[in-house]
Amino acid sequence: MFTGIIEELGEVVALEAHGDSAVLRVRTTVVGEDIPIGASIAVNGVCLTVIDRSGESDRRDLDFDVMGETLKRSVVGGLRSGELVNLERAVRVDGRLDGHVVQGHVDGTGVVLARSSGDRFDIVRFGLPADLARYIAEKGSVAVDGVSLTVIAVGDDWFEVGLIPQTLRATTLGRKAAGDPVNLEVDVLAKYTERLLAAGRNRS
Repeated sequence: MFTGIIEELGEVVALEAHGDSAVLRVRTTVVGEDIPIGASIAVNGVCLTVIDRSGESDRRDLDFDVMGETLKRSVVGGLRSGELVNLERAVRVDGRLDGHVVQGHVDGTGVVLARSSGDRFDIVRFGLPADLARYIAEKGSVAVDGVSLTVIAVGDDWFEVGLIPQTLRATTLGRKAAGDPVNLEVDVLAKYTERLLAAGRNRS
């Protein structure tokens, strides 16, 4: 489980295709310090398992297997060498939940529709698939490329968020432009609520 609070911007070293899967290599300076093989890392909001590591502790490359389902549902398959990615280690049981509950299970992809800059923050509008729009609520939580954000406005096929200076500096969202794709994970509580309500209707 993750919180959507990004720890580091990693650099993509390579994405090597292997049939319907791939191996992603990311260079880190923070999250790779104490990460063993088998650990989980959220890469742009996608929970991936470390399969190998190399280099020094302050400049470590981490390798991840990426299965076909992940390539289909996320934007990981489009990553290129040199591109920056949001990284977060799995939350500790005794840690603070500063963001919201993020599973690293991407529900689909969206796209940046527009952004406007203020003196201290940016407003960004994202488009999203119709089947995900029902899970987005004003003042609710959403993870965009793994970043925990609060929704400030919603439409039938879009939502808006406000990005504070820290988010602009510490995540890739500060660099996103109109047309750029992003990973989306909606609030898991909304999905479970819908499922429970549907089950209740079926029993009645």
